[in-house]
Formats: sequence, structure tokens, C-alpha cells
Amino acid sequence: MAQILLTGVTGFIGDALLPALVNDRYSLICLTRDPRNALKKYRNLNASIQWITNFEQLESMPEYVINLSGEGIADSRWTDRRKQILRASRIDVTKALVSRLNQLDGEPSVVVSGSAVGYYGLQVCDVTETDSSGSDFAARLCADWEASISELEKDQTQIYTIRIGVVLGRPGGFLGRLEIPFKLGVGGPLGRGDQMLSWIHRDDLVAMIRWLLSTTPEPGPYNATSPEPVSNLEFTKTLGRVLNRPTLLRVPAAPMRMVLGELADLLLKGQSVKPHRAIDQGFHFEYPDLNGALSALFR
Repeated sequence: MAQILLTGVTGFIGDALLPALVNDRYSLICLTRDPRNALKKYRNLNASIQWITNFEQLESMPEYVINLSGEGIADSRWTDRRKQILRASRIDVTKALVSRLNQLDGEPSVVVSGSAVGYYGLQVCDVTETDSSGSDFAARLCADWEASISELEKDQTQIYTIRIGVVLGRPGGFLGRLEIPFKLGVGGPLGRGDQMLSWIHRDDLVAMIRWLLSTTPEPGPYNATSPEPVSNLEFTKTLGRVLNRPTLLRVPAAPMRMVLGELADLLLKGQSVKPHRAIDQGFHFEYPDLNGALSALFR
């Protein structure tokens, strides 16, 4: 079996990706800070998984690498300490990964490394992979994260950076925070509601990662977003319609900024990102439109 080194295994994306890779019959080496918890979480998987807590335990070069490490970007207010954690969990981990791979014999065939649509900055419209990065904290974080994987010494390795949008799946994640208030009828648009949301169904994200491994299209950055971004107001109305609940209570911007600080900009400004490279290279989205995606998730 071909071997994959996977980081970020116990996160929201990993919850769906790991079973898919097991089903594809890969042998897995998974980095985790808590092997006991990971073993418990995935105890029902009949899989060949080696759990490691640091990259020094990696003894030979894996054929594939999937690097999705990183603390949740919107889990808490962006204090100086929180910003350091966000950078360390992405950039420092990726640098440690690259350092270890550069010490081993050979090189991986494919590396898929995480990034996010925050790379492009805020309030950008219909950007694609050819557009440059922004200058705010999230944009610099993503740009530095991508730069850290580029330090891998390679001749034949195909490196892909996936700029991931808001991932929709259940349970948990972005929808997990919205489901209860929306079902109680107290959901509504954030601020003006005209800010754009670039999203992707979690199944499509997992499918894109597997597609990159198996078909090896042209290397470089790929936007992991639906081809149909929506405004926050449209997202709100669609989710309310799918759940058959009203969405009349608008959330004012001022209290959000008081509570969340700089983090509020992610929710109040947003960006419209298009996945041109994936489509041009032949990737097919199962859930290209929001209504179909949410209807499937709440079916």
C-alpha cells in the first residue's frame, strides 16, 4: 500500500479525510499531539495507521504528504498570544515537516499543503489563483504558510497548496455554530450582509485532495472553494429556507467588533474566490451550489 503522512488528522477536515483515505487503502502515518485520543476517536476504522507525536519519529520517506495542521482560525479573539499560536501551528509545524523530509533519503511524489482564501485579503471580488496576496494578518499568515512548504528540496515532487474556503459539513465546523440559533429562529445576516462567502462542501474538499493525489494535475495553488460564492445575506436566507426557519434578526457589526476585535473582519468583510485551476484541470464539484449543498447536509 502507498504510504501517506497526514497532519491535522483530528480536525474537522481530518474527520472526513481519514476514513476516505483508509477506504482508498492507503497506509497512513498520522501526526497528533494526543495519540490516545486519536486512537479512541478512530477506533472503529480497520486501518493501517502509525501514530507519531513529532516528525523525528518519521524514519523513511512517505510517497505522499498531506499537511493540514493548524489551530482554528476563528476559534477565539485574535490577541497577540492567539496570533502567535495560529502562526506556530501552521508555519512552525510546516517548517519542522520540511526539515525532516529534507533529512530523509528520496522525496515524496506529491505534497498537498493547506492554506486558506484569507490569502487574498478582505473584500476582494472574483479572485483566482493568479491574484496576489493581501496585507492583513490572515493574508500574511497564509502567504507565510505557503512559503514554508516551498522550502522542500525536490526534483520530482508535485507540490499543491490548497486555499480552502469556509468548509460546510456536519456535525461541527462552521454549520455547527449556526445550527442551534437558526433552528431556534434567531439566525440572521451579519452586519450589512453583502460581504461574500467563499465556501466548499466538506465532501468536495476531500474529493479535491484525493483528486490531487491520484491525477497529479499541474502543481501550484488551487482554490478549494465552490464555483458559486454567495453573499452572507444569501447564505442566511438559504440556510433558513432549508431549515424552514425565519432569518429576520440581523446581527449588528458594532457588538461583533467589540467581542471579536480584528477577527470580526473575517465575518464582516469576506471575499469572493473562484476555483478556476481545479475546474480547468478537470475537477468536478458534486455540490457546486449552496442550496444543493445545504439540502444534502440537512437531508
